Amino acid sequence: MAPIATHDDFALSRVTPEARKPWFGIAVQRFGQVSALSQFLLGATLGYGMTFGEAALAFLLGSLILEVIMCIVGFIGQREGLNTALLARWTGFGEIGASLVGLAIGISLIGWFGIQSAISAQSLDALMPGVLPTWTWSLLFGLAVTAIVAFGFLGMQWLANITVPLFLVLVGWSVVSELSRHDLGALLSSPAPGPHISVWAGTGIVAGGLIVGAIITGDMTRFNRSRADVVKQTVVGVTLGEFVIGLAGVLLAHAAKSGDIVAIVTSSVGLIGLIIVITGTLKINDWNLYSSTLGLVNFISTTFGKNLHRVTTTIVLGIVGSVLAAAGILGQFTEFLIVLSVAFPPIAGIMVAEYFVVRRWRGELDESREAGVLPAAAPRIVPATIVIWLISALVGYFVTWGIPSLISLFLSMALYIAAGKLGLVRGVGSVPTRQADPAETAAA
Repeated sequence: MAPIATHDDFALSRVTPEARKPWFGIAVQRFGQVSALSQFLLGATLGYGMTFGEAALAFLLGSLILEVIMCIVGFIGQREGLNTALLARWTGFGEIGASLVGLAIGISLIGWFGIQSAISAQSLDALMPGVLPTWTWSLLFGLAVTAIVAFGFLGMQWLANITVPLFLVLVGWSVVSELSRHDLGALLSSPAPGPHISVWAGTGIVAGGLIVGAIITGDMTRFNRSRADVVKQTVVGVTLGEFVIGLAGVLLAHAAKSGDIVAIVTSSVGLIGLIIVITGTLKINDWNLYSSTLGLVNFISTTFGKNLHRVTTTIVLGIVGSVLAAAGILGQFTEFLIVLSVAFPPIAGIMVAEYFVVRRWRGELDESREAGVLPAAAPRIVPATIVIWLISALVGYFVTWGIPSLISLFLSMALYIAAGKLGLVRGVGSVPTRQADPAETAAA
């Protein structure tokens, strides 16, 4: 089949060797994903219901879960040079399953986009009451992020290089200013000011807070040059982001006896708080919108055979996310994280089990990778995969002991490997792959 011109940033093709990037710049973007206002919100949520020691343990366990998933999934993305929704076609899901993965990613990240925009809009309304309605702030942020994401990976790298260090300096200053009014030793040993949250539940919340980012790690690591680069950027970006920003949120919640991090951070820092809000939103919401767009582009391409223009799709999704923010999606934050923490780990579990153990379609990936193209065809659907995904997510959601995200992750791996050994992992139907021209894709 002749190549077709599609979208920029290799939305429907492999990343070419010359398009790979140094690890540190990508690590800055990874850190920018983690060190956001939503991470303060997560830290404050845990701090309101846990002691500092309990919260630190929850962050440690949750971070380990995330980093292991990110590294293993990231290795696959780095090796194949494919984004998550596209790669899923040959890692157990087939075209229909991969389209569902792309749709799930798109929906969840637009939800995150709305949550980030809502946090920012509320913050700006608190800093400048009455200047603009909250929903207007949400739309303004959505349009600003949309304009940046339209430029693709390079525009986002430029943004991260500016906003990440600025955000850290300003947040550090505001946190120190607030905590200087309190006895740090007392905060470290004080009881939780609100209803108690268990360490296991806290670990699930931490994992859920970035689990979608972990599953879509391939969207980022496909630009890496080696496995070592994947590990370095993951350890640096996630560890610092989770502990520095998350534990600062815990301390602030103990200091203010509140879980309302927006009010805490913006209450006494004036213009600095305004800049924190702006930088904190811009540097994370660009990746929310970017990966959501990739997911939807792949869903439409697979399901309807139409190749959406990435920039146009970005604009539409940016507007949708802004409307969700105005509609009050922030109020569903905790439940949103719980659902994500069990629905998305099975995607990673199935992909890892297929790529490294079952290897039903690994040969096709290896052969086509040498030629720098996609496999010639993909299975239309893999019924066993859909069943395993559903069972694993439901078990993770309804089982009340342990860490739900880990339960759904390991269960999906075990079930998929067992199905592979029993010969149940079989594709039904085969669909020729629409090959995109990498040169035109990169330059679009």
